[in-house]
Amino acid sequence: MARARALVGVPFRLHGRSRAGLDCVGLAALAMGRTAHCAYGLRSGDVGRAEQWLRAAGLRPVAQEQPGDLALVRPGPLQLHLMIGTGAGFIHAHAGIGRVVEMPGASPWPVIGWWTL
Repeated sequence: MARARALVGVPFRLHGRSRAGLDCVGLAALAMGRTAHCAYGLRSGDVGRAEQWLRAAGLRPVAQEQPGDLALVRPGPLQLHLMIGTGAGFIHAHAGIGRVVEMPGASPWPVIGWWTL
């Protein structure tokens, strides 16, 4: 959680992997101490492919989330997004606002699944 919160305010950048700019995959990777490749397209809506990437990064699905776990969510019919649960909300790379934010409350989008290290 501390690593994720330390990234709040970092600018949004598609395929970003550093404090210079992050997208949801870059944010999740940095917060969890992992590396992430750039060859992905979350706009495909392919949940199975996203789950393969999460497993390849060393994560496993969980039925009950804990603070610091990743939520795989569906903001639109052909779009997937990763957010970090805080127990009271989420930290995520918000393209519309243009930076990493912490937001309170429930996910505004359907949660497909939760993942942990």
